[in-house]
Amino acid sequence: QVQLVESGGGLVQPGGSLRLSCAASGNVFGINAMGWYRQAPGKQRELVTVTRGGSASYADSVQGRFTIFRDNAKVYLQMNSLTPDDTAVYYCHARRTHDDHWGPGPQVTASS
Repeated sequence: QVQLVESGGGLVQPGGSLRLSCAASGNVFGINAMGWYRQAPGKQRELVTVTRGGSASYADSVQGRFTIFRDNAKVYLQMNSLTPDDTAVYYCHARRTHDDHWGPGPQVTASS
């Protein structure tokens, strides 16, 4: 099993920045991808960014504003120029060959 623990998140004014962190523990050797999803109220969960094999991809809505970093069993999400549309619960995700794991999800709110 893999356990994911996130930190960061909170309230920020539009235009501000936040950094989320996620640490994986347990059987981390089989992890081949890590990333972040988000879910806003009344909407489906959506992929924000994923890193796999040293490369990263981003949703169009965050391209150029968000950056994902991975350091072994930790992954970070640097979020800049936040807007109210970025308000959501952000979930850390880790994928192994045969299963997926999720963190509990910190709330990120961009509001004045």
